[in-house]
Amino acid sequence: MPRELSHRNAALLLAFCALCWSIAGVFTRHLERADSFEVTYWRSFFCAIAMLAILGWRSRRARPTSGASAGPLAAIVAMGWPGLFSGLMWSIMFTCFMVALTRTSVANTLLVLSVSPLFAALLGRAVLGTRVSPMTWGAIALAGFGIWWMVRDGVSADGATGMLIALAVPIASAINIVTLKKLQAAVDLAPAVLIGALLSCLFTLPLAWPLQATGGDLAILALLGVFQLAVPCFLMIRATRSLASHEVALIALLEVVFGPVWAWLGAGEAMPAATMQGGLVVIAALVGNALASRPQSPAAAAARIPA
Repeated sequence: MPRELSHRNAALLLAFCALCWSIAGVFTRHLERADSFEVTYWRSFFCAIAMLAILGWRSRRARPTSGASAGPLAAIVAMGWPGLFSGLMWSIMFTCFMVALTRTSVANTLLVLSVSPLFAALLGRAVLGTRVSPMTWGAIALAGFGIWWMVRDGVSADGATGMLIALAVPIASAINIVTLKKLQAAVDLAPAVLIGALLSCLFTLPLAWPLQATGGDLAILALLGVFQLAVPCFLMIRATRSLASHEVALIALLEVVFGPVWAWLGAGEAMPAATMQGGLVVIAALVGNALASRPQSPAAAAARIPA
C-alpha cells in the first residue's frame, strides 16, 4: 500500500481529480458523430486500456522491493468480492450520467448530483460511524444551494425518468466512497476502476452499435478515457484514504463548478451570472469546511487543554 497522504495534500489531490473530471463537457462539444452511448462506450474502453497500463506499471515498480511477479490480473483476483462490488459502482457512475443526459436536461442532472455529499455523509455515519460537524452539514447545504443557483433557470419537471437514472450516480458514488474507506486498510481497490470500465463497455456496446465515431472522435474519447476517467479515478482512491466520506463527495462537486468554465474557455459557451455566483458559493462552502475541519497542530491542541 502507498504511504498515506496528509489531509491537506489529499484534499488538493482530489480537487485536481475534480478538475480532470470537469473537462468532459468541453471536449464532447467537439465530437463529430459519436452519440451519448457511443461516447460512454469508447470513454470506458480507453479507460480500461489506461488502467491496464497503470496497474502494469505499478506492479513492475513494486517488484524490486517485494520480489512479487504479480500483474494486473493478480491484483484483480486479490480484491475478491469487494473489488467486484466497487467495480459495479464505478460502472454505474460511468454509465448512468450519460444515459441520464439523454432522458432529461443537464440542469436536472446536475441538480440531482448535488445530493452526493448528503448521501455520503449519511451512509458514512451509518456504516463507518463518522461524525459530521454542524459546520460540515452547513457546507453540504450551502454547496447544494450553490449548484441549484447555478442551474435553476434550466430546472424543470420534465424528464422524471432521467432524474431517477441520474439519482443512481450519487447513490453509487456514496456507496463506493464508503466501501473504499471501510476496506482501504485490507484491500487494494484501485483495480476496481478497471472492472468498472469493462462493465460499462459491456452495458453500453449494444446501445452504441453500430459504432460511428470518426478518427477525430476517437482521439478525443481516448483523451477523455485516460485523463478524464482513468488517471483521476486512480488518484481519487489514494486521496480517499485520508479524507472522510462526506469530504470526498463535497470536494468532488468542484467538477460541476469547473465544467462551465472549461465550456466558456474552450467552446465559446456563455457563462451566465448565476453560474458564476453559484460556483463561488460552492467554492466558499468547500473552503469554509476545509478551514473548519483541518487537523490542529499538537501545540494548538495542547494550548486548548486547561492546566
